Amino acid sequence: MDEEVVIEDAVNDGGKILAQENKRIRTNDYKLATGEDLSQTLDLNTWHPGVDLGEMYSRIEQEVAEAIRKENIHQKEIREKIFPYLRTREGAPDGAGVYKTDVSKLIKMHNQILFNGGVEACDGTVASHDTLPITITQIGVCLVSYRGDQGSWVHRVFRRDLRSETLRSPIDETIEMLERRSSRSAVGVDSPHDQISSLARRGIMAYAERAVLLEKSNAIWRMGHGSPAPYELLTGSGMPELLRSGIELMRKLIEDHKRFIFIPSAPKARELLTIGNALLPLEYAIVETLQKRIDIVASGHYRGEWASELPNVKTFAKECGPQVVIGLFRASDLAPAQMFYAHKDFFHEAAIIAMADSILQEHRGFPMLIDLADQLCSATFGSDVFSASTQLAYASAGAPYRYMTERSTRR
Repeated sequence: MDEEVVIEDAVNDGGKILAQENKRIRTNDYKLATGEDLSQTLDLNTWHPGVDLGEMYSRIEQEVAEAIRKENIHQKEIREKIFPYLRTREGAPDGAGVYKTDVSKLIKMHNQILFNGGVEACDGTVASHDTLPITITQIGVCLVSYRGDQGSWVHRVFRRDLRSETLRSPIDETIEMLERRSSRSAVGVDSPHDQISSLARRGIMAYAERAVLLEKSNAIWRMGHGSPAPYELLTGSGMPELLRSGIELMRKLIEDHKRFIFIPSAPKARELLTIGNALLPLEYAIVETLQKRIDIVASGHYRGEWASELPNVKTFAKECGPQVVIGLFRASDLAPAQMFYAHKDFFHEAAIIAMADSILQEHRGFPMLIDLADQLCSATFGSDVFSASTQLAYASAGAPYRYMTERSTRR
């Protein structure tokens, strides 16, 4: 997926920037994090010439070595103190704790499930071409298994600032067009204040990915990128209809199908990743359910005109949240831990499937099927192919460069 979809996205349903984006950084916080005062950072006398490579390498080496040394100490403490606590702490889900699998189970999963097409993975991509006359957005989704390409789907949205359906004078239409454009962001730049923003585009893509897994896949196991209940669908990305359709879709996936695995690329939960990196290869841990994270989104986004949607989201959180567990696994000694989401009734199988697929990329420790879906999407619906076709259309209309942005013609 080109634009990573995570539950802690920085833009809310109404297109406003979340409060933490504007949170004040105290002077002491800066020093604690970086080891130096802000005044020292701003003093150019403490900066080094750009050609001082020797000093740069030495400092980087020193800082990395010290950071790794500290991490190793913390990981030992996590294994000894935190791992036992996962199972016994208040509110721990059924099955919480740390587990170990072995190579024989991975081989069995390869032969009986993965390489027989028993798992299908889906990923999507968004490409957008924004100019003054028109904004074209392409959303593509691909489904793959180890038995080959299972299908690809694409939808294109053509946005013009004015689509007149009534007979009006040219000057009235021109004034309305100018008023609409005055509220939009700079050409080629996404803005959270834009009603049809990048968040909305990602919300449609998130819906399409899960709809393809649910309605187009025939495999026993469905593998997705991100969360089964992503932020974009929990908030509707500013669109009530998307919120309601998304909840209905997520319910079917969680309550009816159940055999799913979702792995995010960039989860914000650093505390969970820290716990995960204390795992040994072929170990996995179950930490919590999805309910708390859904509740956090609901508590901060359903006010004012959105208040009527809150009961629906709260019911979804209460009924479906506890059915989804959040876990971590580590596929190899070289790779970092990965977070995963699975149904509470099938998390053992889900973890082993995820590790079996991830061990095929020992250095990444990330499921290869998701990478294959991503690569197919990039090759079929990527921005390079999309940009070339739109530029040809402008050339055919007699304006090959007139509406191109400065950045798009820089190279």
